[in-house]
Amino acid sequence: MTHPILLLGLLIVAYFSGSQAENAFLQYWEEHIGILQPPHQLVAKASPLNSHQEATYMKLMVENELASHLPLFCKQANIACSTNALVKKITNYTTLPPIAQWNDQKLKYELLPDGIPLSIASQGGLTYFRESMVKEGSFIPVPDLRDPLSYKSFLPRSLASKVPFSFARIKDLKKLFGVVDESEMDEYIRGTLNICQKIPARGEQCTCVTSVEDLIDFVVKKLGHYVHGWSTENVEGSYENVTIGAVKLIYGNLSEPPALCHSLPFLFQVYYCHVFQKVKLYAVDIHAQRKINHAIMACHYDTSTWDPNHLAFKLLGFGPGKIEVCHWINENGVVWTKTLG
Repeated sequence: MTHPILLLGLLIVAYFSGSQAENAFLQYWEEHIGILQPPHQLVAKASPLNSHQEATYMKLMVENELASHLPLFCKQANIACSTNALVKKITNYTTLPPIAQWNDQKLKYELLPDGIPLSIASQGGLTYFRESMVKEGSFIPVPDLRDPLSYKSFLPRSLASKVPFSFARIKDLKKLFGVVDESEMDEYIRGTLNICQKIPARGEQCTCVTSVEDLIDFVVKKLGHYVHGWSTENVEGSYENVTIGAVKLIYGNLSEPPALCHSLPFLFQVYYCHVFQKVKLYAVDIHAQRKINHAIMACHYDTSTWDPNHLAFKLLGFGPGKIEVCHWINENGVVWTKTLG
């Protein structure tokens, strides 16, 4: 049942809310993290809902009446419901091909025999590569660095905790947000749930966070209160054979691994965060056609516990523990490292 007065109240509060929601995020950050400014990517992902909107939508969720307010909820929460995902997915990068389907590359390479030549495997960009392949003056094909749903925001923790975030309740999840079977959003949801519910590799500490508070809590639990966030500057270089510029080691403490948080395509912002032993981070200047991209590269030096069928080994022709494996940090990804405080 639709409540006209409730709807009017939401619109009025949205008009006068100002930066209340952002201030709530900054307050949580300041209470838990010992540095003043959070990464701008994280600030941009904070939920725009204020406390009144949050409480109102919580009431609608509990009463199973969110469906009648779904378009307004999606707009005010800045999330990718099926009603607006295709409209807002368009980006300014009109010279790039359409955003790759969620599992295209996985399907493309999964059945390749070991030792496939890199010249063949790198069509569309190298998802994984060796550290020695990224040297100043060298060339490397870069994959799609874009987040398929880059604009989406987190939900407040109170609302995210009410979302049935599991395969067991996927029908309830899709019904809640009006997602159609076999749609693009359906594929994104299934892909993300598959990653979030997979069994971790031996030695991997991982979780999927569905709110900015959960993300901060994970980082503090693994690294402490004094941290620094590193992100790739933009998506320039996607699908290009780029020239590598300066390569700078920015974190090389193998005894204290960083936390890598990868943005996943979903209805609202979700990060897959994990900690692997023996990881180094590099800042790399990618000389793309239009401009230079300052990209973050993570290199894993202990791959001994990785699945022998991991895509990296199929691309590079070696097995677990035989080589280091590097990859770019894609759009909206954040890598966290300890600081001295």
